[in-house]
Amino acid sequence: MSLTPEVAGVVARMREADISFADLGLAEARQFYIDTLAASGGEPVPMGEIVEHELTLNGRSLNARRYRPEGLAEGTAPTLVYFHGGGWVLGDLESHDRVCRQLAQRAGCQLVAVDYRLAPEHCLPTSSDDAIAAYGYLVEHAAEFDIDAQKLAVGGDSAGGHLSAVVALAARDAGWPLALQVLVYPATDLREAARKYPSKGRNANVPPLTAELMAWFGQRSVDVNTDPLDWRVSPILAETLEGTAPALVITAGADVLMDEGVLYAARLADDGVDVDHAHYPGVIHGFIEMQAWLAATGEMMDRIAAAVRRHLAIPG
Repeated sequence: MSLTPEVAGVVARMREADISFADLGLAEARQFYIDTLAASGGEPVPMGEIVEHELTLNGRSLNARRYRPEGLAEGTAPTLVYFHGGGWVLGDLESHDRVCRQLAQRAGCQLVAVDYRLAPEHCLPTSSDDAIAAYGYLVEHAAEFDIDAQKLAVGGDSAGGHLSAVVALAARDAGWPLALQVLVYPATDLREAARKYPSKGRNANVPPLTAELMAWFGQRSVDVNTDPLDWRVSPILAETLEGTAPALVITAGADVLMDEGVLYAARLADDGVDVDHAHYPGVIHGFIEMQAWLAATGEMMDRIAAAVRRHLAIPG
């Protein structure tokens, strides 16, 4: 896979650094992920208001952070619920703080970032169950979070894209309002057979998400109780995607997850869902977190913002 010149420079720097999450302990890897994304994400965009929340669910609580950009009118607002990436093992509200600020500002909407329990302490489908429960809680308690419940979107990157696809399926089944699902290079197929997707071989040595790191995540995100045929684990295996919210699916050409993102977009379209598939050739996994390094990041964020504005009827 040929890389764009800008991306090639980033990949060269990653290879020169020669640091792998697989060489670190779990706590070190989680902190390294946060530090890396802070460096690649650029200066944090100022917000009009940031509020920390705790979502009290059955038997557990999850942290959430509500972003309101400058200029957003007081009161209920169109809202994007966002789930961070990190292979279901890494990431938290801090790792994706810069991403969330950018998206909130560009879309002119409120954004609620939701944490979820990580593996290996809590293997799949725990994170899926957390995401579903959190979204349902936000719908039920919309007024407490200044959410306009008729103008709700869900989105996330990588593992967060997976969780967003799962939430869209659950929202359809539960009758919860959802106007848009934003799936940024989502993981959609965790079956053993999914290892044979051509993009996983072709891009196996392209950082940051190499085959080695994929194996590291795989060893930690699932256990004997994880059923890869469960739609909460492999949403591409859901009986039908018909009736889920309109989708923006973003894929990157130099990404091991490209094929399953492309196939999920096609499956959505085949099942009658309104799909906008935005593909970025020569771009790597994780580029939503690279605002300081790649022009493609800003272009992609503007694409997301335009979709959010259109589907949530936000002026501008």
